[in-house]
Amino acid sequence: MSDAERLDGILAMLRERGGRLTTARRAIITALVGSRSHVTADELSATVRAAHPDVHLTTIYRCLDTLEEIGVVDHVHLGHGRAVYHLNDEIHQHLVCERCQAVVEVPDSLFDDLAARVKGRYGFTIRPHHFAVLGRCAACQ
Repeated sequence: MSDAERLDGILAMLRERGGRLTTARRAIITALVGSRSHVTADELSATVRAAHPDVHLTTIYRCLDTLEEIGVVDHVHLGHGRAVYHLNDEIHQHLVCERCQAVVEVPDSLFDDLAARVKGRYGFTIRPHHFAVLGRCAACQ
């Protein structure tokens, strides 16, 4: 899928979920489509403000919060650093190497058994997309 097709799909998702398509939201989503990786709010702000200097950092944070509530954007904590953001159109989980900081994206289904066991035993529904599993990658073991 091309970036333009992905952007159109995400903007359609935003509209379907009742979100307004503002200049700031379009700029954020466009920057996330073009990022090819997980980005912090500050990195996202730099990209957005390069094209739209009138979009302030506080607006970007408010938009990210709203886009996350709508389910278009998600954030995750990849270890001890700042939260990073990514689009929610390709759901995945994260494994992070404690030594080299490599991030491995894994299918959402990887945590299905764990989620079922936690739900059955504790009555608790987990949201594994919000965190990363820390460990050592094959190269660092």
